[in-house]
Amino acid sequence: MKVYWLLPAAILLSACSNKAVYDNVKWNNQLECLKLPPAQYDECMARSSKPYEEYESERQETLEKKP
Repeated sequence: MKVYWLLPAAILLSACSNKAVYDNVKWNNQLECLKLPPAQYDECMARSSKPYEEYESERQETLEKKP
């Protein structure tokens, strides 16, 4: 079902800032969480709620570790 978001996400990548794209993907993931049973909803929302700044910091750390 998330495949439907690949094309719009690709278009957004070329037109928006990284934060805007991240926020849009996060929002779409949270919409998908609404479709889950209550037992899985909280875990899904926790995975989909990381602030952009935290995500970017972790991404930069990962990039710096690459040889």
